[in-house]
Amino acid sequence: MSSAREQVLASIRAALTGPPDRPTPLPVDAPPPPPPPPPEERLVELFVERATGVGATVTTCASDGIADALRDVCARHGARRLAIPAGLPEHWRPAGLELVADAPLTTAALGELDGVITGAALAIAESGTVALDGSPDQGRRALTLIPDLHLCVVQASRIVPALPHALELLSASVAPGRPPLLLISGPSATADIELSRVQGVHGPRRLEILLAVNATPSP
Repeated sequence: MSSAREQVLASIRAALTGPPDRPTPLPVDAPPPPPPPPPEERLVELFVERATGVGATVTTCASDGIADALRDVCARHGARRLAIPAGLPEHWRPAGLELVADAPLTTAALGELDGVITGAALAIAESGTVALDGSPDQGRRALTLIPDLHLCVVQASRIVPALPHALELLSASVAPGRPPLLLISGPSATADIELSRVQGVHGPRRLEILLAVNATPSP
């Protein structure tokens, strides 16, 4: 009788504790966290590489040297009369050039100017794209579609890794009554005409990006 009792108790203990060599179930691993964004220096390098790869020219300057850098770029292109949006920061405006504020200017008047200077909402490193959202330092869409030369000031602190990051930041700009977003990757070009690449069909033939390193957001 004692032996039978011990067998029953042993069976109960085994059922409660499980076999001693039973493996412990492994926890289900959570999805790995997204990798941290690259440091600003790497984003700047990638943006310059991709922007020049699609035909833009990138000039790096200090945040307090934007006006001088713009003047030098204009001299290289022989540009003397340029349109500017009403909200272009004063310290960006190069001396010695005729800067014509968009009041707004007619299409004909824009076509007679040598170029336009604008800011940018942000830039995308992965594709070398600059994004404009119609803010006061960027102005309306016509400013960047009619003049043949577009000088665009991009602040290095506003470069994001890829398009999803840009769309998340620009989502507030997509609203009724807001200007359309412009995503500009290089000078205007098309290959629809006899499969030959033609520049300037629906926008500037020349895109000059002034990349302000260590810049602070404009007021």
